[in-house]
Amino acid sequence: MSVIKPFRRTCRPFKVGDRGGNGNWTYILHDKYAKSPEHYTRAYLLIQKDILKLFDYIEPSDKNLETYSYRIHELLLRTCVEVEANCKAILIENGYRRNNDELRMKDYKKIETSHKLSYYKIKLPIWNGVKNIREPFLNWKSGDSLQWYDVYNQTKYDRHSKFELATLDNLIDAVCGLVSLISSQFWTYDFSSPELILTGGRIDDGMKSAIGGYFRIEFPTDWDDSEKYEFDWNLLKEDANPFQNFNY
Repeated sequence: MSVIKPFRRTCRPFKVGDRGGNGNWTYILHDKYAKSPEHYTRAYLLIQKDILKLFDYIEPSDKNLETYSYRIHELLLRTCVEVEANCKAILIENGYRRNNDELRMKDYKKIETSHKLSYYKIKLPIWNGVKNIREPFLNWKSGDSLQWYDVYNQTKYDRHSKFELATLDNLIDAVCGLVSLISSQFWTYDFSSPELILTGGRIDDGMKSAIGGYFRIEFPTDWDDSEKYEFDWNLLKEDANPFQNFNY
């Protein structure tokens, strides 16, 4: 048994057929799939723009991973705010609530069950060294915390004594975490043109171009058939409510 209605803000492979082949993936563009998706992709694209500008001054290299600065710290904070915003949107739009309405990391970790974030791999195409492929949510497989997110909280509340933790290494992981989250909701649509879909480019590394065209991404492939989508969107989109909530 597979999933016959897509979950809100949840991008998954189809049981039969490939992504984008028959138009089924246009469910991502439906106005009931996600509230203001361009709000989230635009914020991400600004962060991508700023980290590329940062690379004009700090070479993307293994040797510079421990570099820290106010600019790096600023980008780390902004990136993690966007990570939180996306996590909250996924949970809330799927009907998830807490009594006090304050969502925390223990709530965000529930998204692992619906989006398989720990299986995402993100590659920086220009990098000197071996640390150019990141698995930013890998620790969720074992139930552990995310170092880059812990550093965000530490430096946010105690910048004076924790400032040196705001390293390029942790920033790269955070940005790759945001790439994973954005991609797990919107695949490769950036909403700048509703008819445009990116198809991955010509680089032969088994990955696709993520939204924004810089980062490379490997989507999870170990979905069970019962977790995959199986519907004809051309028929389903005529329903009054063609989407369903994921039960967290």
